Amino acid sequence: MKTQESGNLRKGGTVLAEKLIDNDFVMFDLEADSAEEVIRKMADVMDQNDRLIDKEMYVADVLQREKVSGTAVGFSVATPHAKSEGVKCEKYIADVSKYDQCEAFVKSVKADFGSIDVLVNNAGITRDGLLVRMSEENYDLVVAVNQKSVFNMTKLVGSVMMKQRSGRIINLASVAGLYGNPGQMNYSATKAAIIGMTKTTAKELGPRNITCNAVAPGFIHTAMTDALSEELRAAMVKQIAMGRCGEVEEIAGVVSFLASKDASYVTGQVIEISGGLSM
Repeated sequence: MKTQESGNLRKGGTVLAEKLIDNDFVMFDLEADSAEEVIRKMADVMDQNDRLIDKEMYVADVLQREKVSGTAVGFSVATPHAKSEGVKCEKYIADVSKYDQCEAFVKSVKADFGSIDVLVNNAGITRDGLLVRMSEENYDLVVAVNQKSVFNMTKLVGSVMMKQRSGRIINLASVAGLYGNPGQMNYSATKAAIIGMTKTTAKELGPRNITCNAVAPGFIHTAMTDALSEELRAAMVKQIAMGRCGEVEEIAGVVSFLASKDASYVTGQVIEISGGLSM
């Protein structure tokens, strides 16, 4: 999703329109609309064009992921702020579980920037439930978002990187993919698959100077973990050697390292960031 910079679409620094893939626009006032209203307006346009698997699921997941409140929307504020610092920055939106949208997305990024140097595959949802009670729909949905998205984006961006003969790919796995987790058959399966995909990608693209690594976070402090009961959180923390949950910045730091020149000879690795959960 790219912010349109035309004068008639901006007023006093407030974003009034966003362009979705193709030529659909969603109108909103960043100062007047609440975070949920902004996201719902975007979801309405996408849903009308059959771009969403489940509109309500999309809204809930974005709100949870961005931890937004009031009138500030994380991904809508970031671009103007970055541009004010002289950084070329654009926003795009796509359902990465759908190959055709990923194709249009990657094409737009390549056209706007000329190259793609780093790919972080971070799309993920949960639809938890015990195996015998899990619906086929919830299994397939998690696989589509968590795993198929990695195939889609890695294939398309990998092709760009191969022509460049350079690139960094970082996949978000999980300790659930390493050790399994009761009630998360679908989620654990996708994260284990991502680990296998990471190693295969590293072997296939290594000769073109492209690295591919994964990080496997443990119990991280997010809006998702905030929803757990105090009792459950305490029980999980007891399993961690460092005696606390991790912070998102601690994950971002490792991802940043893997995307840097300092990690030029690191590939095919799965870095567990769990505070000693497995020890």
